[in-house]
Amino acid sequence: MSSTALPLAVRAQDERIVIETDRLAAEVTPNGYTTGVRADTFVDRATGARDGSFGLDIVDFLMGPGAGGGMPYDFGNKWHGNIAKHYLEGPQVCTQAKHVDSEFLVGRDFVAVRQWWRWKEAAPGYAPGSLWEQWLVFPMGRRYVLAADRVESANDFKDVFLRIDMPGHLKHTRGDTFEEVYLSYEGRLPAADFFEDFPPDARHLYQRGKQPMPDRLIRARKIRGPGMPWLAGLTLDPSMVSEAWCHQRGYVCFIQEIGTSVKRGQSFSAANVIGYFDSVPEMEKEYDRLKGFSSLAATKDYWLLAEGVILADGDGRFRIAPQGTRPAPKSWRVLTHGRGQAVINGQRVRLDGERVVDVPAL
Repeated sequence: MSSTALPLAVRAQDERIVIETDRLAAEVTPNGYTTGVRADTFVDRATGARDGSFGLDIVDFLMGPGAGGGMPYDFGNKWHGNIAKHYLEGPQVCTQAKHVDSEFLVGRDFVAVRQWWRWKEAAPGYAPGSLWEQWLVFPMGRRYVLAADRVESANDFKDVFLRIDMPGHLKHTRGDTFEEVYLSYEGRLPAADFFEDFPPDARHLYQRGKQPMPDRLIRARKIRGPGMPWLAGLTLDPSMVSEAWCHQRGYVCFIQEIGTSVKRGQSFSAANVIGYFDSVPEMEKEYDRLKGFSSLAATKDYWLLAEGVILADGDGRFRIAPQGTRPAPKSWRVLTHGRGQAVINGQRVRLDGERVVDVPAL
């Protein structure tokens, strides 16, 4: 396909959204096994590499720490370890929703996909109906997708987290699909470390508050084969990650949990870069350029990567709220990309290219 026809996004069979840029191909499916980027469709056009996952940025439940306070969670086994938790709202979106709402936009140099769904079940004492919203932005010229998940809470939660796959689980048989794993909070791990099953709390576990918060939160695997790249997930605000697993359970499980305390009507969000890189230093360079951003929004003319939680108010107007009950700073940084005009927290912003702007907190 000629590059003049790109970027491209179309609805295909089963409502799948088929996406092409000059660097990537991908699919998003709102039916069946839903959320995120569809398994084995995320293709690096430079090398032919595929994700080899069950999907990227796949979404599960709302949960809380400890055995009490919600719906029972099975622990004390190889799959979940001895980490006590409980469910707050369900069911699991990826396997049980069966259909999520979706829309897409094709901009001048990007494709943006928005998906959303409300949980139907809640633990005793809580109301169902919290909103999950996901933005996926595929920019031209880049081997990655920007991915952000936001939860708008229907309840007051002292400590809540959203469980996702980040970047996505890794399918393999004794390391046949990858050479090594990189965890920014631990280092490089050989494929042989994942030949036998072990629970998430046996090794390679990150828990907020129990370990120093890393400067960067990057989780990646080196795809096996000559000239093959790394596939990495970069969570741009490490403070939003409460727990991250990297354990073997027939596949390498890359569960990650994001969250904070929240009041009814408030939101929390995390933004990620998911894509292909030729080296760890290349990942770190892009991470440092985007560090601290945690939410995403788009129109057909531009996309916005913001600190805090960016919320669309319609007609090119946006406001930025703090993460849950966290205090607001004096101002927020926003990476703007595209052309046109936006009003963010009452400040009129003209967009022409890509740049970072500061807007006042409300």
